[in-house]
Amino acid sequence: MALPLVVGVDGSDACLLAVDWAVDEAARHDLPLRLVHASLWERFEGAAPSTDPERPLEQVLAQRIVAAAADRAERRNPDVKVTTDIIPEDPAAALLHEGDGAFALVTGSHGRGFLKEMFLGSVGLTVAARAHGPVVVVRGDRAGLTGRHGRILLGLSDAEIGAEAMRFAFHEADVRGCALDVVRTGRRTASGAGGERVPADEQARADPSAVPGASLDDLIAEHPRVRTHRTVIQGTAGKVLVDRSAAADLVIIGTRRGTGRFGLPLGQPGHTLLRHAQCPVAVVPQRPGATASA
Repeated sequence: MALPLVVGVDGSDACLLAVDWAVDEAARHDLPLRLVHASLWERFEGAAPSTDPERPLEQVLAQRIVAAAADRAERRNPDVKVTTDIIPEDPAAALLHEGDGAFALVTGSHGRGFLKEMFLGSVGLTVAARAHGPVVVVRGDRAGLTGRHGRILLGLSDAEIGAEAMRFAFHEADVRGCALDVVRTGRRTASGAGGERVPADEQARADPSAVPGASLDDLIAEHPRVRTHRTVIQGTAGKVLVDRSAAADLVIIGTRRGTGRFGLPLGQPGHTLLRHAQCPVAVVPQRPGATASA
């Protein structure tokens, strides 16, 4: 049975964009869609107490949120199977639990209310840093959200965390029938200060396929429909990927799987992309011992 694509919903405009994106993604991969609302979110976003006769109870609000999201998904693509759930937990904890049995987790870039940027932004960062599977934060302009560029961007900045991200990127590009740009960034040198593109001899020394235990060439052979372009660019990884996200439908990066209570940090590229990318961002954790051809 296919794993579901799980979306965290809270009734915000950003959440509704995430639902739209997830419906399209579920249709592409022939996956069921699961819409999840963590009811404790309401307490932190100024929901009225149950003693207020002018406001509905928190449970009623939660039911309205998931019903509205399900209706939106149905109207966007009635062929996608949709289920909903309301979970009485902290939102990050609820989504992390749901992610263990999901194809991927999908969230909006922010939520509702006065504290939307701080509170739900922190939830998205927590989930992206600690989830055991891929997390997609839906953000960007209309072209990126609707997949008009026909291009996936894969950022490789750390050879130890790239294999799972590579596999995810090739699968995504193959399903979408679009091109894949594999970009690896490097430090600026005096000889390269005049331009962004690294000379051919430096590209050879910093080949994006140089991932231990993984082979970019093998993935290219496994996905002959995917037009793959390899590029090495001087500059800070976050800035380079944000700039190039303007011409992409999805940008994908790898990260280490969180091991402690608070997980491991996403690093500068991840934080920068989640706040500034011009298209949806997929953060793919690296499983211990995983290879691109596994």
